[in-house]
Amino acid sequence: MDSGDLTLALRPGSGSSSPRVPGALGPGRELPECERLRSRRPSGRKRKNWSCSLIVASLVGAFGSSFLYGYSLSVVNAPAPYIKAFYNESWERRHGHPADSNTLTLLWSVTVSIFAIGGLVGTLMVKPIGKVLGRKYTLLVNNAFAISAALLMASSLLAGAFEMLILGRFLMGVDGGIALSALPMYLSEISPKEIRGSLGQVTAIFICIGVFAGQLLGLPELLGKEALWPYLFGVIVVPAFIQLVSLPFLPESPRYLLFEKHDEVGAVKAFQTFLGKANVSQEVEEVLAESRTWRSVRLTSVLELLRTPSVRWQVITIIITMACYQLCGLNAIWFYTNSIFGEAGIPPEKIPYITLSTGGIETLAAVFSGLVIERLGRRPLLIGGFGLMALFFGVLTVTLTLQDHASWIPYLSIVCILAIIAAFCSGPEKPGHLLFPGVCGNLHHGCYLSLFCPARDQKQNPRRNQPGICQKEQGIPTRGEN
Repeated sequence: MDSGDLTLALRPGSGSSSPRVPGALGPGRELPECERLRSRRPSGRKRKNWSCSLIVASLVGAFGSSFLYGYSLSVVNAPAPYIKAFYNESWERRHGHPADSNTLTLLWSVTVSIFAIGGLVGTLMVKPIGKVLGRKYTLLVNNAFAISAALLMASSLLAGAFEMLILGRFLMGVDGGIALSALPMYLSEISPKEIRGSLGQVTAIFICIGVFAGQLLGLPELLGKEALWPYLFGVIVVPAFIQLVSLPFLPESPRYLLFEKHDEVGAVKAFQTFLGKANVSQEVEEVLAESRTWRSVRLTSVLELLRTPSVRWQVITIIITMACYQLCGLNAIWFYTNSIFGEAGIPPEKIPYITLSTGGIETLAAVFSGLVIERLGRRPLLIGGFGLMALFFGVLTVTLTLQDHASWIPYLSIVCILAIIAAFCSGPEKPGHLLFPGVCGNLHHGCYLSLFCPARDQKQNPRRNQPGICQKEQGIPTRGEN
């Protein structure tokens, strides 16, 4: 059955007739009239389809992916003194003398920063892996990196090889790069458009929870001891294993099944599972229409994209936003929170508990952002968040410079750090992720940057070879339309 036949088979009938969906109620059986009205409230507004499968997919996917990313960001803080001592002992055992301060600082800096390098490698791997394996199986295969990294890092002290810890950090970076690319794609493709924005925020919320969990387990009363710090990294196995045994029971992304595998029946079943209803005719028709438009699109190169006047402001907006997002310095705060608090004059025994407050503030700010983002919009949160971060970064610079002049100034530094984290998590963190599809919300996920309604230019100048077609001008339902 081709796309046209499936569209006819799924199109709702008129009058009292009901649509027939392959595999919905069995061959030849018609859906009752109430099924067609299940997804609508009496007022005519669509019901938010929070099915059990959709909730499980979002929680399991986020727990085994974005949670691990956030956990890896903060877990290196608490055991930092013990890891440095381990490096020094390993160096002395091999070379007959302790490592000098510069060498020790270099090894520690590599341990911290190689996580970001692994993230870059993982991001570059997503496209070829995702095209072959799909969204779900990309997340499943990605668990191999997390489990391998956990075993390497947890065994490094026993083996007396600090290289194992550094390699494990790199593999966790690869895991994070793949997860933060594949998971949002999977969640956005399995969710109804009415709740797509809300479900997309699960990724950011679980990053915050992961950061908090890393700080909590790093307390001296738990795993933040000299003999137990390898277990801090071994904990990574638990979320990865839960995702590994749970995700296979959930369907693949229906969009991937239609676009890449051309499996219409499988896509219908996946939609029915995730949406919790038998009549999925409207959703399938929208994807088929998008697929027909996508087949008529020519992808552009990066150079062509930068030269296209019709997309210039969208590209500039995204570049500036992402540059501010990546260069705002928050990762440095996460990686070196304990050092910053130590330089601020905080007693060492109090640092783990103050650091724990940063994870709590981040989680609360992320929840706050999720509650107000649809009401306030992305732009006010972005501008307000970056503005407050700039303000408190300036105050933090002053307080760190003058911290020896008064006993209360170090505590003002703590307030500034908490305010910076709150401003980032309530402003740029989630709106930063959601602005990209928001600017290009009418287009297919794979052509956000290359297609911004250039058909408008084609009408003005038909001889120009434009890179794509605007969905709205082609009559394709866009986000927010019923």
